[in-house]
Amino acid sequence: MLKNFWYACYHAAELGERPAKLRMLGHDFVLFRDRAGRAVCLDDRCPHRGASLAGGWVAGGCVVCPYHGWRFDPAGACTSIPANRGDARIPRKANVRAYPTEERYGWIWVFVGDLPEAERPPIPPLPEYGDRRWRALHGSFLWNAHYTRVVENGMDIAHAPFVHARTFGNPERPQVDEYAIEHHPWGASASVELVAPPPGGLWSLVLPRERPPVKTRTGFYMPSVTRLDLDLGRMKMVIFNSNVPIDEEHTLTLWIMLRDFFKGAWADGNARARTLQIFEEDQPIVESERPHAVPMDMSDEVHVKSDALPLVFRKLRRECLRERGWGLEWSAERTGGEAPDEAPGEAG
Repeated sequence: MLKNFWYACYHAAELGERPAKLRMLGHDFVLFRDRAGRAVCLDDRCPHRGASLAGGWVAGGCVVCPYHGWRFDPAGACTSIPANRGDARIPRKANVRAYPTEERYGWIWVFVGDLPEAERPPIPPLPEYGDRRWRALHGSFLWNAHYTRVVENGMDIAHAPFVHARTFGNPERPQVDEYAIEHHPWGASASVELVAPPPGGLWSLVLPRERPPVKTRTGFYMPSVTRLDLDLGRMKMVIFNSNVPIDEEHTLTLWIMLRDFFKGAWADGNARARTLQIFEEDQPIVESERPHAVPMDMSDEVHVKSDALPLVFRKLRRECLRERGWGLEWSAERTGGEAPDEAPGEAG
């Protein structure tokens, strides 16, 4: 897993008055809102006796430990120890680490790492979000899989005819034309045309049975965001995924589906069901892949021309781990207030 990136990890609308526990990157965090309603992220471990701060409550813009009532402000500093008497000092080490946060696209983003603000890779763009011409739908999906396998699946062009034959893949036309890679900061995209099967359900009301090629653009942003654009002629759709590494064995995908058609709430149920069906078709395949994580050595798996985009992802990941030293490893002994360790190996 990687540090020094922004991770979209929580639905903003779900963070209310009580603190919330967040498991991400093999580590526990606590989320809460300060007096101004801003999202705050701290390590979820009280430095006193190791209790979970997420089991406490929020008072005066601080999170309160449920064990002994210690309070921690949005910067992670301990502001009160109720058991202290008189002018007893708060120990210097009585703090927890705080992480920068942003709210964007209906998600809470957390920056995990040690880069100064000016050097941090940016939050990936989603210009359609908030545009009245597009309707946005949010959801989530849990995988028993390493995040790298989930990310690669999200940009894999050649699997649709076989895995998604019931939804949008065409098993009679599985060929993928050679495509060009479009590089952008911390990621890449590619555009191809796919031959889609005859439409079904609501789609059959607006699409001809003999359909023209579907213009498809798929891409990724490091370390775990994928984007899929589908241009159906009169209709366009975007699926934007934040694939959150929970730990080495589990990934939570927060997804946004945007559409510029059927924009009434009456169509949301169908749109949600179709989006989840795509994930459910992918799930048994992705969870069966071995090894669990994408191999670091390019020669460990066989590649063909249609794998050009996933190979860019693999190369960027290897660069972050080997050349930049951005592998992330947490030390179980640490109580808080310190940066995570750099991994001596290549887990990630």
